[in-house]
Amino acid sequence: MKKQLQLSSKGKPFNNYVTHCVGTGRMGLALQKEYQEHLKFVQDKIGFSYIRGHGLFCDDVGIYQEIEKDGKPFVYYNFTYLDRIFDYYIENNIRPYIELGFMPKALASGDRTIFYWKGNVTPPADYNKWVDMVKATLTHLIERYGRDEVIKWPIEVWNEPNIGFWAGTMDEYFKLYECTARAIKEVDPDLKVGGPAICGVDTENWLHSFFKFCRDNNVPIDMVTRHCYMAKQPKIVGRYVYQEMFDPSYMIDELKMTREIMDQYDIVRDKELHITEFNSSYDPVCPVHDTPFNAAFIARVLSEAGDYAQSYSYWTFSDVFEEKGIPAAVFHGGFGLVANYMIPKPTFYTFEFFSKAGNELIYRDENIIVTKDKDGRYCLIGWSYHDPRDGKTLDPVSYEITLPAEKAQYFSVTKVVGGKYGNAAQTWSNLGKPRTLTKKQAEILKEAAKPLRYDSKVFAKDGKISVNMDIECNHLVMTEIFPVNDMTDTYWEFDTKEFYGLE
Repeated sequence: MKKQLQLSSKGKPFNNYVTHCVGTGRMGLALQKEYQEHLKFVQDKIGFSYIRGHGLFCDDVGIYQEIEKDGKPFVYYNFTYLDRIFDYYIENNIRPYIELGFMPKALASGDRTIFYWKGNVTPPADYNKWVDMVKATLTHLIERYGRDEVIKWPIEVWNEPNIGFWAGTMDEYFKLYECTARAIKEVDPDLKVGGPAICGVDTENWLHSFFKFCRDNNVPIDMVTRHCYMAKQPKIVGRYVYQEMFDPSYMIDELKMTREIMDQYDIVRDKELHITEFNSSYDPVCPVHDTPFNAAFIARVLSEAGDYAQSYSYWTFSDVFEEKGIPAAVFHGGFGLVANYMIPKPTFYTFEFFSKAGNELIYRDENIIVTKDKDGRYCLIGWSYHDPRDGKTLDPVSYEITLPAEKAQYFSVTKVVGGKYGNAAQTWSNLGKPRTLTKKQAEILKEAAKPLRYDSKVFAKDGKISVNMDIECNHLVMTEIFPVNDMTDTYWEFDTKEFYGLE
């Protein structure tokens, strides 16, 4: 049964921050050729403003250096790789969202590490040396890229100190945050710093404690950062992780809760909230990331998250990623919007579609948004998701939407992701799940990754146009409707009846 929507052209601002920031693997991966190709592709198609990743101070980037001089340790800083990485970002119109971490081995107080690439997560053995490194790095960036540019780059202190990414206590993280935030402001008071970058565990206690600490000690905080994932407990089978998901409203409720806590403290009440990581599953070998289900599931989050947060950074843009080792196949459950061999996944189109949404929100429910921009273009995005592992399939969600028309004629173009379309993982399975791809197989998968596309003419009647949207289960649909200046009458010699079926 179709839902009948009679909509006006007047709405409210659509708080759409879908392109504000995107996640990446550790910074050192940005030196790889395929990483750079993926980033260029994503920027050409979507165009994110910021990029955030781990490992700025890890040894593969090589900033912190200690050598012995006259029998004493001598510290210096090597910015060779940092410059290459950030130069490439700037060349591709994306700014760094700086995460300060992890600990250089020579500065670490212990040997506890995380991930295949062994990021050290212990507190600094010498906080003064840590502060000096932070100040030297930021000073170098200002000298290289200019103060007016670098003060636009947010700075986040560490990553997820409430779980295994920090070997110290909560109080030790607060110490790290305080000395780091004060050091940042010494370099330039207009640099923006925030935290606590927590994720999932003991959230309310951490937020309250962190805000009280900053308030009671007059510690600088320009924005609040945290992470959100929506997966339940994992089931591990060999190298893969399988999970059920909470409803996307779980993340929306997390954002509301965070805002409610922020409102209790003057120091952060009016500050921006940045979700510097989010996804469905928090594991980079969970097959959900490769599916149309994920595309529709994430669409529900994007439709509303901007009402509570000023950014929500999808983790990550690319499957060039090594937290659990080098990817063993083109589709392996990786976080990325783009699979290796530069094959877009279904969720890539979720972000591309939302990047095209208008700035005025006319209608929104749990399956669709209708937006308009100042040029009179309407953009409708619809989604339907259901975990298919229970053997059930939802009936299609269907709409008949009537919209005000300012022109006599419109052009409607629809793109569909799901089922056989925009679903390269299914084609990969049909190919026998090859572990590496031949050139021909890569071409086949790139073709399979494209959405279904169709277009039509739409004529106004009584100052209105009517369009239909049918959303199959685990599908994502976008319809753009453009006003048209019909020039047909100027082609007096052109007879469509003689043109082999052209309408």
